[in-house]
Amino acid sequence: MALQTPRTGASKNEPKSTPKKAVVAMAEPMTNESGWIHCANPRCRKILFGKEFERQLKVCPKCGHHHRLTVPERVEMTADDGKFQELFTDMITCDPLRFPGYLDKLQAAGGKEAITIGAAAIEEIPVLLGIMDFGFMGGSMGSVVGAKVYRAFEKGADEKTPIVLFCASGGARMQEGLIALMQMAKTSAGVYLINQAAVPYVSVFTNPTMAGVLASFAALGDVILSEPGAKVGFAGERVAAQATVGKPPPDFQTAEFQYRHGMIDRIVPRKELRRTIGTLLSLMSGKPHVGDT
Repeated sequence: MALQTPRTGASKNEPKSTPKKAVVAMAEPMTNESGWIHCANPRCRKILFGKEFERQLKVCPKCGHHHRLTVPERVEMTADDGKFQELFTDMITCDPLRFPGYLDKLQAAGGKEAITIGAAAIEEIPVLLGIMDFGFMGGSMGSVVGAKVYRAFEKGADEKTPIVLFCASGGARMQEGLIALMQMAKTSAGVYLINQAAVPYVSVFTNPTMAGVLASFAALGDVILSEPGAKVGFAGERVAAQATVGKPPPDFQTAEFQYRHGMIDRIVPRKELRRTIGTLLSLMSGKPHVGDT
């Protein structure tokens, strides 16, 4: 399964005048030296003050577009202060297929891997928190990502600790071929472990959640939440359009489309995610949290 890159440009049936740089503009907000930022949404592009943008948790106050977050940013706004302790740091990605240029791409990515998992607390409820990083090779799932996710589920089942995973991925990692595809089965087996142990699992879709990650552990949560406007689907937009007899609806492969069709339980704005997750964990685990009165 090839890595799918989210596409926001024109489709075959759209006018040729549609800007072709939209996919680049959606990646990150553009900042200048004065601290002003352009919203990355090509339909908005409003100028925002950098400090206000940060206070809004990187959500555009004009159009509501949720910009991507780094792993530290997501940890800061989700976990209780000082309660995140990273796990499985000994796992290092190798080059099992000796794919040309793979090691160079890993080094250029700069991070540890496409997912970070740690022991944390959300509103005083202990959890195992996993956060995928789209900035690391498109959040692609290789052998280490799959192994980390499985070990998190295994640890959660053994210790009766709820799991919360923030998903952001283009799918399986093409440089690891069949080994990457095998992680779909491995991570799904991990979900089975926590299901048997009656341990809560909350999956949160962020932009984008695609392909093999969506088709395995991401879509198997007890409760599935999503940030507004997230790209959610299996095949890439162009591939899906080619395989579809009819014309896809305008909002095809968005969180809103998936919500209307029952795949997502609730779309939650970023400012409300921490409180919503804390409430869900309290209800599912029977543990009190700071929101109780």
